Amino acid sequence: MDTPASYQPVARRKVYEQVAEQLLGQIGARRLKPGDVLPPERELTESFGVGRSSIREALRMLESQGVISAVNGGSFVVADAASPLNSSLRLMFTLDDRTGIHDLFELRRILEVEAAALAAQRHGAGHLEEMDAAIEEMAVSLADHGGERFIDADLHFHLAVAEATGNRLVLHSMQAVRDVVRRALMTVFVIPQSPESAVVEHRSIRAAIASGDPVRARQEMTNHLVRVEADVEKGVSNG
Repeated sequence: MDTPASYQPVARRKVYEQVAEQLLGQIGARRLKPGDVLPPERELTESFGVGRSSIREALRMLESQGVISAVNGGSFVVADAASPLNSSLRLMFTLDDRTGIHDLFELRRILEVEAAALAAQRHGAGHLEEMDAAIEEMAVSLADHGGERFIDADLHFHLAVAEATGNRLVLHSMQAVRDVVRRALMTVFVIPQSPESAVVEHRSIRAAIASGDPVRARQEMTNHLVRVEADVEKGVSNG
């Protein structure tokens, strides 16, 4: 006779967790879309038939996960799809002291090198225009010594490459890692010739993508990321 299976007691789920799960289901089903305002607390209390404290806990839970964000007047709106991953990555870099610059740039190479190859195969004219606009903004801000403006344009270029892949998860992943990358790049703007090199390298990546050559696009993106990582390490060591 077989030995009876060993079962674990079923945990009782908190009311606010069930509310949060249902709201998440509404967002996942696109009944609530990014930018949509959630119903007010009173309406949610009546709809779910629960106390206001449970609604507030559910909203706090979803806000902490980056699923919704607070706006003026105590309301909440559905966040962009990449926000939960963005929030998780920022938290991971804050809490895990073994996560360093090399880990970040290794992740970028894993993601962006292949993204450049896919962009070479799948891009449209609009994607190239976005890359051109980003490069032009980098060049202008470089002349004006605008560090933050330069970094924003740099990130705009990489997001345009990700969008050119046609893969939504690649794009969401790039959007998620953007804030962490931005902080790292602020250290290299003051490294002599580093911003100038970035402009040249972005033009080379764009040219490779425009030519439809995935092998060349991979190599140009690899060269760029390896060089930037080295400059970031210099910037960090120089304080």
